[in-house]
Amino acid sequence: MSNDPEPSSLQYQRVILKLSGESLADGGGRGISGVEAGQIAAQIADAHKSGCQIAIVIGGGNILRGAQFSGSNSFVQESTAHSMGMLATVINSLAMQDALENVGLQTRVMSAVPIEKFAETFIRRRAIRHLEKNRVVILAAGIGNPFVTTDTAAAQRALELDADVILKATRVDGVYSDDPEKNPHAVLYESLSYKDVIEKNLKVMDATAIALCHEHAKPILVFNFKKDGNIVKAISGDTVGTWIGKA
Repeated sequence: MSNDPEPSSLQYQRVILKLSGESLADGGGRGISGVEAGQIAAQIADAHKSGCQIAIVIGGGNILRGAQFSGSNSFVQESTAHSMGMLATVINSLAMQDALENVGLQTRVMSAVPIEKFAETFIRRRAIRHLEKNRVVILAAGIGNPFVTTDTAAAQRALELDADVILKATRVDGVYSDDPEKNPHAVLYESLSYKDVIEKNLKVMDATAIALCHEHAKPILVFNFKKDGNIVKAISGDTVGTWIGKA
């Protein structure tokens, strides 16, 4: 599989879809909404019909962020807080599993930490086999270690599973020069290099994730999943969002 196909000729065979925890929430950004989960599942089902193999990494911010407990005044140790955040991603993954199965997809939740009552333990070869059998694989608990974000987990799993691209789903149309929800004059970038992202300090993914993708030439496509049909467009290689790759 090519690590860095040209944006005009993308034809993905395997992708990592990175969803935030807030993507499953209602307008308040908290909890899990059956409506939101169902809409995402329907888009993924449409994309899956193309034959593309899809693995999903979901954050846990709609339930708990480790950063909520950071600081000297917190009674929870920071490493413990990150562990709590990893468990929040497991909850979201189980919800996403049912949403996907409700629209007829076969799925597997695979956790980076052993939690056999609820999910398979992540094993690279087994995950690849699930994908080859047309199952959607939902990757929970980050990479199993504290101080690692789900952005970095998405980059790590994309490398391990030899995904063609990381599809970073957001609620805006791509990467902007500034926050478009606050600055109406913010400019949408059609494409960026990894170096651009780092030098401009653009809040696409955390620095570790960008560094991993840069080192291994793993492309990223940032797009608005809230627009119906955009997951299908992203997977099929249509022009959508912001492409991040080699200069």
